[in-house]
Amino acid sequence: MKRTLKTAFLATLPVMTGYLVLGFGFGIIMRSEGFGIPITFVMSLAIYAGSMQYVAVGLMTGGASLITTVLTTLMVNARHLFYGISMLDRYRDTGKAKPYLIFGLTDETYSLVCGELPDIDTVHTRAYYILVTLFDHFYWVLGSVLGAVLGTLVSFNSEGIDFALTALFVTVFLDQWLNTKKHAPAIIGTITSTACLLIFGSDSFLIPSMLVIALILSLYRSEDKSNE
Repeated sequence: MKRTLKTAFLATLPVMTGYLVLGFGFGIIMRSEGFGIPITFVMSLAIYAGSMQYVAVGLMTGGASLITTVLTTLMVNARHLFYGISMLDRYRDTGKAKPYLIFGLTDETYSLVCGELPDIDTVHTRAYYILVTLFDHFYWVLGSVLGAVLGTLVSFNSEGIDFALTALFVTVFLDQWLNTKKHAPAIIGTITSTACLLIFGSDSFLIPSMLVIALILSLYRSEDKSNE
């Protein structure tokens, strides 16, 4: 078990670097908009969705309606539908930990658990999934709280901080590309998203692209299983 704990911690170190920085930025933005440390902590603990939390700040300050908030959340986090589909087999026997593993399946956590696992015993696979999820969750909450604390002590212009999230997505994509042998899903996602962006525009492309990607990946997964 100690080996699994060490393996999970080492695997999440790159995520720790990114989450501390991104969480830090989120905490600073929250303070700059007048929100306190407690609500920053609760949002990071209970919502735990980096991009959506950044968007949520604008929704809260802009007085968005419930319907707008729900639809925006669905569009921003729709990609997690694909994460869940691809993790059906891996999380099948995780028992009581499954709800938390589903909740904690962020982009970065997914990149660590969807590919080839480190050299650990099969019996410790479930523990590895849980530890990776817990470590990543802790990093995000810690970064957010630290950012909120600093935002309380120091005042400065927070414009542009949210771009760090875009940089992290690019990093995760490149890391996943380099560490997996199957590039078809990444290519499908990139081409489909670009096509929908050109067709529907930047304000409306997300849902169409997600629906098309879901359909193509479902067909791809079925064909891939039939060839095994």
